Amino acid sequence: MQGYDYSQPGAYFVTICTKNRHCLLGDVIKGECKLNQYGRIVEAEWKKSTIIRREIELDIWVVMPNHMHGIVCIVHNEIVGAHGQGGPPCIFDRAPLQHLYRKPRSLGSFISGFKSSTTKRINQIRGTPGARVWQRNYYDRIIRNQGELDQLRLYIQDNPLKWELDEYYPNLK
Repeated sequence: MQGYDYSQPGAYFVTICTKNRHCLLGDVIKGECKLNQYGRIVEAEWKKSTIIRREIELDIWVVMPNHMHGIVCIVHNEIVGAHGQGGPPCIFDRAPLQHLYRKPRSLGSFISGFKSSTTKRINQIRGTPGARVWQRNYYDRIIRNQGELDQLRLYIQDNPLKWELDEYYPNLK
């Protein structure tokens, strides 16, 4: 959204697509996404994001054959002990934190780093240095309330089932 500060705390729904929507990451079988080695890299890097970027918390997500959906929460973590973990979960009914650890990076910075790390690892395996894995940019939506959060969680959860229906019954759209 033009002029919106994507570094402020909040929940964001994101969709990231592979280049030309090529089914690079796996396949959907019986309503479940079966990831191949590239899809497992995407999954591992997504999970690792909260370790690397302490301002990020991940909610529900799914890696599909040619895209992924996830809910990303940007939080301001408080100063904590040496292990560096802390901060409240991303929920809508909490009060804003008064003591900030640091200003978190933006959603765009997170997605850029994620795409870069997955591209590098996938291209190492494929032997295709410099090849693009992801489409430029990504889709995002600011989640404004608990109802939207619940609706988007269900959408992500049901995405593999919807994929299979669209594949076998394309005229239902």
